[in-house]
Amino acid sequence: MNLFKTLGLASGRAICYSGYREGQSPETGIFPSYEQVKEDLLILQNHWTYLRLYDCSLHAETVLKVIDKEKLNFKVMLGAFIGAELNNFGCSWGTIFSEEELKKNARVNQVQIKKLIRLANQYPEIIFSLSAGNEATVDWSDHYVSVDKVISYVRMIKKGAKQPVTFCENYIPWYDKLKLLVDEVDFISIHTYPVWEYKHIHEALEYTKQNFYGIADKYPNKPVIITEAGWATNSNGRGINPENVSEEFQAIYYNDLEKWIKKEGIMTFVFEAFDEPWKGSPEAMEPEKHWGLFTVDRKPKKVMQHFFGKSK
Repeated sequence: MNLFKTLGLASGRAICYSGYREGQSPETGIFPSYEQVKEDLLILQNHWTYLRLYDCSLHAETVLKVIDKEKLNFKVMLGAFIGAELNNFGCSWGTIFSEEELKKNARVNQVQIKKLIRLANQYPEIIFSLSAGNEATVDWSDHYVSVDKVISYVRMIKKGAKQPVTFCENYIPWYDKLKLLVDEVDFISIHTYPVWEYKHIHEALEYTKQNFYGIADKYPNKPVIITEAGWATNSNGRGINPENVSEEFQAIYYNDLEKWIKKEGIMTFVFEAFDEPWKGSPEAMEPEKHWGLFTVDRKPKKVMQHFFGKSK
């Protein structure tokens, strides 16, 4: 099912946007300024129509404010970031929380869901859909939340806001673990990362298709979109072989992906707009830092140079 048609939306490119620059991060509470966000959105505005924001932080508020005040032509999928309510002992890099910390996280999550609802009602012309969380139920999540609790959050959002509601998650849990959630959401949002699953660039698009159609065929009466798909450009070897990532490979995957999703009418949020140096380990070549179609200093990588000119 085509979500553009289902929601009465115009077809257009979609991208994940998080604008943290050097020295900024949600963890330290140092957020991009109004002018920095405006600069980013002016770069993106003529090429992408749909933006995905992960949380309801001050950064997200600034993005919505810039779109509104500058009258930019973006539609936003806004998410609430929900933190760990259960310990996930299968996550090798995560933290083990005390019971009190888990209870506190649950209280904070309630606040975030309420803020998501408030922003949805404040910007109804900009925000076209809402997400009750991001990668919180997959086996390797470091912010693990039960499926029942996610369902309760989806119901809270649907009661308080008019926009369609989803939950953004890796494709694997949708096969079985999230079956009860399928009836609650208005559409399914999957993440697909062939490079994280050790696929070569020439296997990548076919693997993405398998991930997508596996879920779409399982739930034929529910629209399915892709809320994350991308290819890193650097790696220190942590989870991704350095020989399997480059700007050239990113360009191949992006262009192959674009041809397929345009032909099939599949809304797909490319991951991501700009490199984010705050992510992952302190190592410069940490792959989490290098998924942007643009560098952290806003220069286009190879994949975007045809549209935005070569970096100087």
